[in-house]
Amino acid sequence: QVQLVESGGGLVQPGGSLRLSCAASGIILRDYTMDWYRQAPGKERDMVARIANNGRTFYEDSVKGRFTISIDNAKNTMYLQMNSLKPEDTAVYYCHSPIAGWGQGTQVTVSS
Repeated sequence: QVQLVESGGGLVQPGGSLRLSCAASGIILRDYTMDWYRQAPGKERDMVARIANNGRTFYEDSVKGRFTISIDNAKNTMYLQMNSLKPEDTAVYYCHSPIAGWGQGTQVTVSS
């Protein structure tokens, strides 16, 4: 059974950092293109970061220079390191791949 499970969300002050995790079972993450998406209340779910199976990374403009996507092959876990967080980063964050589908999401709230 293929499954993605996110964790690491929470409440953080503006300017703070969080690291989200996406633990995978049933697939080898490094073999696939993997994405992080986010969905804010009342808005569409949008991609914020992608890591291709060749290791290349892509970022949505608003998170470039602040977010970093990576995969730990030994742990078969994908991460999203988020620095210099802003209130507009508040959303539910999801990991995704066309093969594995969607995780359940983890809430990130940036507020003072």
